[in-house]
Amino acid sequence: MARDCTRVAAAAAIAVIALASAARASTIAVLQGLDKTTARISTIEAPLDQTVNFGVLRITVRACIKRPPEEPPETTAFIEIDEVRPGAEDKPLRLFSGWMFKSSPALSALEHPVYDVGILDCKDDTTSPASSSGK
Repeated sequence: MARDCTRVAAAAAIAVIALASAARASTIAVLQGLDKTTARISTIEAPLDQTVNFGVLRITVRACIKRPPEEPPETTAFIEIDEVRPGAEDKPLRLFSGWMFKSSPALSALEHPVYDVGILDCKDDTTSPASSSGK
């Protein structure tokens, strides 16, 4: 089981390196957040290296890469997700740190009882401020 996980991680790393060499980096990641208790789906725009909130989650996107139109479609992002617990705002709990792939959301997913987060798109946007839909 551990060997399979290592193989999947190695394959994912190779795919990201290949993707990064053939793709362009973007400044804003467009994420989709799902609150499982209310069934509310939110679109979250997260500028690179800036933290946005979704419910009790703090999401920071470190990289967002989208292949050009002439390549097979793929969008991927390196995302860090922390949970802020009541009374412990200064010590968030790291829930996820890794690459998320639009074409294979189950390959590397956030495991949380209340929230799901996935990558939708990467875009360049220098005109509008970052926005976050959610709680």
